[in-house]
Amino acid sequence: MNKITLLIHCKDQPNIIASVTNFIASNRGNIIYIDQHVDREQDIFFMRLECEFENDDFSIKGFKDLFSKTLAIDYGLQWNIYSANKKPKMALFVSKYDHCLYDILGRYNSGELHLEIPFILSNHKDLKPIADSFKIPFYHVPISKDTKAEAEEKQLELLSSYDIDFVALARYMQIVSNRLIDKYPNKIINIHHSFLPAFVGAKPYHSAYKRGVKIIGATSHYITEELDSGPIIEQDVAHVSHTHSIKDLIAKGRDLEKIVLSTAIKLHANRKVMVYNNKTVIFS
Repeated sequence: MNKITLLIHCKDQPNIIASVTNFIASNRGNIIYIDQHVDREQDIFFMRLECEFENDDFSIKGFKDLFSKTLAIDYGLQWNIYSANKKPKMALFVSKYDHCLYDILGRYNSGELHLEIPFILSNHKDLKPIADSFKIPFYHVPISKDTKAEAEEKQLELLSSYDIDFVALARYMQIVSNRLIDKYPNKIINIHHSFLPAFVGAKPYHSAYKRGVKIIGATSHYITEELDSGPIIEQDVAHVSHTHSIKDLIAKGRDLEKIVLSTAIKLHANRKVMVYNNKTVIFS
């Protein structure tokens, strides 16, 4: 069984869905999922489709070639086709916080995440025992003001050598340079608390506690050149009250970070996110 996922977007126009589904049927495909969205303000059409091919002579390369020469040209499509048989490869970047790392590796080990994790990279050695316990290669790439360019070169070499598809920053406490962002546009996922920009700095939960906040949250997004302003993938919040201590806020915040980051990773790995004009369309 050959299963593919098709993502397309283009200027909204009549008969796109009918044309695509007829194309699938004419190539002996069976559609098992389809969803679409029209951004009325931008007049842009988005669609995600999953289909299966039982014929033994099916070739994804041949299918892509035919699609690109026909429908893609007819409708001016921006499109991607992915094979379900190929799991995307995700690199994990971490520093010293371990809660997101444990959560991701636990889900990965249980088979919840449809991806591969070829290696874990960190600017510190603290989390190496965790990587070792899950039998995943760990690379220590220290970063300082004087060695940043050299460290980035090493990171790019590792990403290339392992043929990495996307990166998750599991509380990686370093600013990623434009070199990596340009190499992996909308493919580097970050997580941060949602207090920004109101509560910036090293101790946002302490600042939030002093202000007596009633809601705390976390946001996962793709990173861009503008810090913490990339397309948002997932967000969640938790209610708090005067009865919660700083320790309680930190614990609740870390729970949110784990859930929001793992959700973003699953959505990306399952090809359910489309980015347009610094916004995302998230399919169910």
